[in-house]
Amino acid sequence: MKKGDSLKARCAYGFADIYGGGAFVIISTFYTVFLTKALGMPVAMAGTIPLVGKVWDAVTDPIMGNITDRTSSRFGAKRFYILIGSVISAITFLLMWVPFYTDSMAAKYVFYMLMYCLFSTGFTIVMVPYNGLLPDMVDDYTARSKFTGTRTVFSTFGAILAGLIPTLIIKDNTKPGEYLTVAIIFSVIFFIVILLTFLGTWEKQKEPVKVGFGKSFLQSVTVYKCRSYRLFILIFLCGQGAADFVTGLAVYYVDDVLNAYGGGRFTLLMGIILLSQFAGTIIFSFLITKTSKKFPLLFGFPIRIAATLMLLLFSYEGANFTVILALSFIIGFGMAGSTITIYAILSDMADCDELITGIARPATCSAMATFVRKICTGLSSAIIGLLLASVGYDEKLAETGARQALSTQHGIAYIYVFAPIVLMVLAILFTVIFPMKQREFEIVKKDIARKKGEDSSTATAEEIAVIEKVTGFKYDRLWNRDNALKMKA
Repeated sequence: MKKGDSLKARCAYGFADIYGGGAFVIISTFYTVFLTKALGMPVAMAGTIPLVGKVWDAVTDPIMGNITDRTSSRFGAKRFYILIGSVISAITFLLMWVPFYTDSMAAKYVFYMLMYCLFSTGFTIVMVPYNGLLPDMVDDYTARSKFTGTRTVFSTFGAILAGLIPTLIIKDNTKPGEYLTVAIIFSVIFFIVILLTFLGTWEKQKEPVKVGFGKSFLQSVTVYKCRSYRLFILIFLCGQGAADFVTGLAVYYVDDVLNAYGGGRFTLLMGIILLSQFAGTIIFSFLITKTSKKFPLLFGFPIRIAATLMLLLFSYEGANFTVILALSFIIGFGMAGSTITIYAILSDMADCDELITGIARPATCSAMATFVRKICTGLSSAIIGLLLASVGYDEKLAETGARQALSTQHGIAYIYVFAPIVLMVLAILFTVIFPMKQREFEIVKKDIARKKGEDSSTATAEEIAVIEKVTGFKYDRLWNRDNALKMKA
């Protein structure tokens, strides 16, 4: 067992992703529903609020990554901001769900847009440092996989809590107060788990990166110069986007297509999806150390695609709900593979970037990944809103609890099935061509040691070819600070 590689340490690291995994399940599943069914906001308008928040993230995420890499603290820069974020994240999540009563739809829209931007800032303060923490805790490739697996188990557990508890409390999805009750409960949970990660983790002290704020945005964009990172971002965007379409449309699918929201059936369906995702996470966390970081996605997505297509045969009122639950179990299991693969790959991207730039900037790499994660949610919410509007979704009928037109029901079913399938197919393609496995990782780490004068060997022609394929750079252009500060070499 490597130093620091204990179950206690892995659990402490994983706790914070109860927030990372749970917050967006609640938002994806219920926020548009809250705005449309409880507050009467037009569905196309409500769907744009998360997207506006992503524009804000385009400003805050790069800055937060830059701030973190520039910070020096006795706690470690990343743990310092995780501590601060434990309070901020809890408060900002709660504010999103406070009922705001006004006759002006424009005022209501602006209020919830601002609350979403506040939440997004709080999420950034926690998750940018958190996503960059593991490379500064653990160096070993296999040990990182174990930490990532444990983190994903906690993330999935957070998704289970976030998927089930609201369904037990929100009995009538037209009552704003029930959403606020859920927000209070989860604000407390999120504060506690983030604080536990701060208390149970460690961080190697490193020299702060000396980059001015004026170059924050440029410095953040330059992480995309790495070929492996670009492919990782595409995997991340498609993989998480496919999950967001499921959670974002689940209420509409069960309520408006199946007419099965009541009687505990929606809770049961979400429970099946999330519990199977949890089981899949545990299984894939074990298999990833025996196979590769690509395996969970390449195995999980094909079976998920097959199960999703089968749903078309049962997307109508009165359909056999047991079959729908069985298919949902397979879908949840497949979703786990994507999450495991994405976060396992993320932990290695800072090393690729360091070889290119000569600068250790894991928080900046993390910032752009966090930005993409929120882009997924924002885009999916906006697209869901537009697609629902395009199939004739009537928010006035929704507010009164009436059934949507039959053509609208069919449209929702097609969106629920085909939107995630398109993204899953793309994620599979990008994962297949992703160039980095354990052998490539070890070559990258060895060359970093050479650049630092810690390894006296000379890179072989084979190693140079691997490095150039992974980074997308000619070997003689690596380890150059200008690669981080300039778009052109």
